[in-house]
Amino acid sequence: MNEIAFQPREVISSDWALFLFVIAFVIVAINKNVFAARFFEFIRLGISDKYNKIYRDSSNLLSTFTISMFVVQLISFSFFILLLLHEFQIKSKTDGIAYVQIVTFLSFFILSKFLIEKIIATTFQIEEFITQFNLLKVNYRTYLGFIMLPLNIVIYYNVLNYKWLLLVVVGLVLLFNVFTYLLTIKAYQNLVNRKLFYFILYLCTLEIAPYYFMYYLITKN
Repeated sequence: MNEIAFQPREVISSDWALFLFVIAFVIVAINKNVFAARFFEFIRLGISDKYNKIYRDSSNLLSTFTISMFVVQLISFSFFILLLLHEFQIKSKTDGIAYVQIVTFLSFFILSKFLIEKIIATTFQIEEFITQFNLLKVNYRTYLGFIMLPLNIVIYYNVLNYKWLLLVVVGLVLLFNVFTYLLTIKAYQNLVNRKLFYFILYLCTLEIAPYYFMYYLITKN
């Protein structure tokens, strides 16, 4: 009589991912209802800069809307990085510990970079420019994280090979950052011309070097 051999099947839970996706959409839904006019202009940021003109005051950098949408951006970007690591067989996309590590690293990187920028801006007396520059970066990167959120969900819950799509998105993110820099230079051309040396120094030390070292650490490890 043949014996039936049962093979244990490993079941990997991704409930934590669903929970975070739900949180992100809840934040978006609340902002859509509480800040209806602002949210409408925000979602048009890809085709119009009216949002930047209306909400250009420095106080908007720490407003409830900006901070809550930054949380959405953090969730979205962290998932995208995890998906990249999964496609290159470095980490599993269901690895909750790896996701927590990515979120922690991103949070520390962004906040420490922001504080260093404030110190340098005060030292070089370019506070106005750095504040407006940071506001533009936050607006566009938050918008990018917002539109990447549904893409992350589609890729996360499918088993197809999306490596080519992820690389295309990486390229678009880089172009998006270049676009943000060019837009800022155009908007504050007179100020940049007066502080050209400090601006170049700022770009090299705080906009290029940190990402280079991040790339170096990732590739070496």
